[in-house]
Amino acid sequence: MSEPSAPETADAADNAAPAAPSLVGEEYEVEVGPVAHGGHCVARTEAGQVLFVRHTLPGERVVARVTEGRADSRFLRADAVTVLDPAKDRIEAPCPFSGPGRCGGCDWQHVKPGAQRRLKADVLTEQLQRLAGMTPEDVSWDGTVEPAPGDKVAPGEVPAWRTRVRYAVDASGHAGLRRHRSHEVEPIDHCMIAAPGVDELGIESREWPQIASVDAIAATGSADRQVILTPRPGGRLPLVELDREVSVLRVGEKDEAVHRVHGRDFVRERADGRTWRVGEGGFWQVHPQAAEVLVDAVMRGLTPRKGETAIDLYCGVGLFAGALADRLGEKGAVLGIEAGKRAAADARKNLEEFPRVRIEHGKVEQVLPRTGITEADLVVLDPPRAGAGKRLVDRIAALGPRRIAYVACDPAALARDLGYFTTAGYRPRFLRAFDLFPMTHHMECVAILEPAAKGS
Repeated sequence: MSEPSAPETADAADNAAPAAPSLVGEEYEVEVGPVAHGGHCVARTEAGQVLFVRHTLPGERVVARVTEGRADSRFLRADAVTVLDPAKDRIEAPCPFSGPGRCGGCDWQHVKPGAQRRLKADVLTEQLQRLAGMTPEDVSWDGTVEPAPGDKVAPGEVPAWRTRVRYAVDASGHAGLRRHRSHEVEPIDHCMIAAPGVDELGIESREWPQIASVDAIAATGSADRQVILTPRPGGRLPLVELDREVSVLRVGEKDEAVHRVHGRDFVRERADGRTWRVGEGGFWQVHPQAAEVLVDAVMRGLTPRKGETAIDLYCGVGLFAGALADRLGEKGAVLGIEAGKRAAADARKNLEEFPRVRIEHGKVEQVLPRTGITEADLVVLDPPRAGAGKRLVDRIAALGPRRIAYVACDPAALARDLGYFTTAGYRPRFLRAFDLFPMTHHMECVAILEPAAKGS
C-alpha cells in the first residue's frame, strides 16, 4: 500500500483524539516507597498514578512536583520540592548546584554515603528478582555494594573521583553541566565529584565561544591531560589556554570523528602493573581505582591457568586481555574483539609484546562467529549498557568455557543476561558489586559463571 498523501495525513491528525492534559507543575503530597533503578523512588498519587520521584528517600513524606507526564501517562516523573518528614539517612546536599531543576549529574547528594550503597544494593536485589527470578543467595552475593579504596567519606563529604567530565556550554560560552533529562545547561564554578586533575584545568573559569561541549580527561598514573572540543555548527575553535599543559582534540562537524589539534591524541593510563594507551577520548573507566578493582575481581574469579585459551569480548584498549595474557603464560592464547576502530588499534599497540594475543576489530556479534573458534577455557564479557542479549549469551555458552566473567554497568541488563545464561546451562558462582560512581545511581558488577553441571 502506498504512503498516504499529505492531506490524508493531516485529516487523520485532525480526527485524532485530543491529547490528555499535561500534569507538569502539578504538586502531590505523597508517601515515598522503595528505591527504583534510575536514581529515583516510587510513590503514588491518591488516584493511584505512579510517580518516579527524585531528590527523596524511601519512607519520606514529600511534596512532589511533576516534571514530565500527562493525565493518561503510565507514570509521571517528579521532583521532591518540599520534604515534610525526612528519612534518617538524609543530609543537606554538599553541592550547591544539586537539587530539583538543577544539575542532573548526581542522584544522591542528599543521602549519607553508606546509605547510597544500601540503596544501590536494594536496586540490584530488585532487578535480579524481577528480571532473572534470582535472590542474592542464588548468585552467591553477600548483598553489599563495596566502596572503592579511599572512597569511604563522612556524611557531607564527597569523593572527587570523576576523571572524565563532559561540560556543556551555554549560549554565552559558559561551561556547566546538563540538568536532569534536559539540554538546558546549569552553569557551575566547580564540580565536587570531578577528580583533582580535571578540576585543576580551570575549565569552568574560561569562556568557550562557539563551542557546544568540552570533554576534560585527567589520566590516572600519568600527568596526561586532554580536552576534546565539539564546536557549534559552523563554529571555530578558540585559542585554548588552560591552567595545566593539555593536549587538544576536536570533533569534526561533518564526520563527527575526533581529530588532533595540539599535543598527543592519546592519554596514558595505569592499571595492573602496566601503562595503557587510550586514544581519541576512547573508553577507560572513569573512577581512578576502577580499572584496578575490576581487573582484580575478574582475575580472582577466573583463576587463569598457564596454557589456557581466553576470549575478551568488547575488549576496549585491551585491559582484561592483557591481564589474561600475563597470567596464561607463553603457551596461553587470548582473542580480543572490539567494535571501536581506534580502541582496537590501541589494544594491538598495548599488547604487542604478547605474540599469542590477537585483536579483531568489529561488532562482537558478527566477528565471533567468523573466527571459527569452537571452544575456549575462559571468557570475559564487558558489554555496553544494553547488555549482551540472548543470541550472544547462547554463542558464548556453546564455547563451553569453564568460567565466564561478566562485567556489568547496568543491573537490569546484568539480570536479564544472567537469566539467559541460566537457560544456556551456566550458573553464577558469585557476584560482587562496586560503588565506582559515588553520588550517582550507577554501579559496576562482576559476576563469575560456571557450568551448572559442576554443582555447588
